[in-house]
Amino acid sequence: MNEYDVEHDHGMHVVHDGPRQAPPLLLIHGSGASGGSWSPMVPALAGHHHVLRVDLPGCGQSPPAPSYDVPAQAGRVAAHLDHLGLGPVTAVGHSSGGYVATALAEQRPDLVRSIALISCGPSTDALLPQPLVLRVLLGPPFGPLLWSRRSDAMIRKGIGATAARPVDVPDDVVAEMRGTTYRTFRTVLRRNMEYIAERSVPERLAALDVPVPVLAVFGAADPRWEPSSVHQYDAVPNARVEQLPGVGHLPMLEAPEATSKLLIDLAATDR
Repeated sequence: MNEYDVEHDHGMHVVHDGPRQAPPLLLIHGSGASGGSWSPMVPALAGHHHVLRVDLPGCGQSPPAPSYDVPAQAGRVAAHLDHLGLGPVTAVGHSSGGYVATALAEQRPDLVRSIALISCGPSTDALLPQPLVLRVLLGPPFGPLLWSRRSDAMIRKGIGATAARPVDVPDDVVAEMRGTTYRTFRTVLRRNMEYIAERSVPERLAALDVPVPVLAVFGAADPRWEPSSVHQYDAVPNARVEQLPGVGHLPMLEAPEATSKLLIDLAATDR
């Protein structure tokens, strides 16, 4: 596997895997996570693609940004792709990373060949009551106090709370999440909800000026978003919906092989 880094270009740390001449596959993480969250899937994906894993601003190894609005984050991703001369890409987003992928297609249809949304909540009414450990870590009065004092074990517990089965959280994911501040994380969460409150993801995808193939993947036991809400994506032209049995909110950690195959199949059929 050929691996090389591009650091802090257009406000983002980006890791590249696989041959540069292969079809590009862009991986966008969810709220507060980092590109390292895709690590279990990289070996399979990099055998077929030039894989780009971004750390969105304020997350992982990327510096903070003046704005965490979803369209602004998509604009930074577009600037990076332009800098590299890449596009169109298969844009893959986990959870709120799917909002950035969608906004990228809204802004720059020339850069997006197809979209895969993994555990991407389609609308505000699909959000479930969150696991207790996340409510404690994220909400007042304990959240601001605990955030800077989180142990590695606490971070792992917080990540694992959205899985339906025990998961092995990579060390780099734990280390990179430690760099995300409480204020940044809360701001990102608010901006993400504002994006889908303004217009749902299926509505946005159905309204694209240039329709693209869409893959929506949900764990059938997702504790963060109502699993059946994945069928809201049935209203999107050229959309395929998949549910993974016994999987929660983290398919890339819980079922990396099955999730990788779905992405490879999508990218193979959109060319």
